[in-house]
Amino acid sequence: MKKTAGKNRRMGICGICNKEVAKSQIARHLKTCLPALAAETDKSVAWFHLAVECPYLPAYWLHVAIPGAKTLRDLDRFLRDVWLECCGHLSGFAINDVRYECQPADEKLFGGPPDQSMSAKIDKVLEPGMEFSHEYDYGSTTDLVLTVAGVFQAPLVRGDSVRLLARNLPPEFRCAGCGKPATLLADGGNGLDPKNCYCKDCSEELDEEEQDMLMPIVNSPRVGVCGYCG
Repeated sequence: MKKTAGKNRRMGICGICNKEVAKSQIARHLKTCLPALAAETDKSVAWFHLAVECPYLPAYWLHVAIPGAKTLRDLDRFLRDVWLECCGHLSGFAINDVRYECQPADEKLFGGPPDQSMSAKIDKVLEPGMEFSHEYDYGSTTDLVLTVAGVFQAPLVRGDSVRLLARNLPPEFRCAGCGKPATLLADGGNGLDPKNCYCKDCSEELDEEEQDMLMPIVNSPRVGVCGYCG
């Protein structure tokens, strides 16, 4: 797969100070910003700082924080809302060889430990330095790798669930027809292919069948997959 174009391919925005920061520096940068969250009030709880990345599309990444008392279901819901949800597919986490499913099966077809529910609390299944994974849609799967970057103390505001600490800037793609910035993906549903990216003008020159399959290029590793449109 071709590399995406543009200087912002591996840049992101800190959700705390709104500065533009390189992916390679964001973890270090957040350590300087997180104390600002803790300064809001003396009533603090443990928050888990998670780095999230798509292993085969590393230009897409997030840093999030979730209270330890929240559940894997809260984290799954956040990932769906921000990056994944298209058609109500199944999803699951794999943590220390244990599966936590949104709809756990009563029995495994090929044996092994039984699947667990996503009702498990974050602070009961995660610890600093741990790496785990998430899958959305077991047909056209979007895989994510998550790392527990740390645990910090900060206040919990009523209704708080997951906080977005940082997110990648949208990768830039060029039109296969004219080289201008692309906004549409042809052959929609089959995933991201830079050779199928087009600007609006060039997309109008495609045949009718290709135009019917056009999908928007969105800032998500699920871009162009299934029916995902952001």
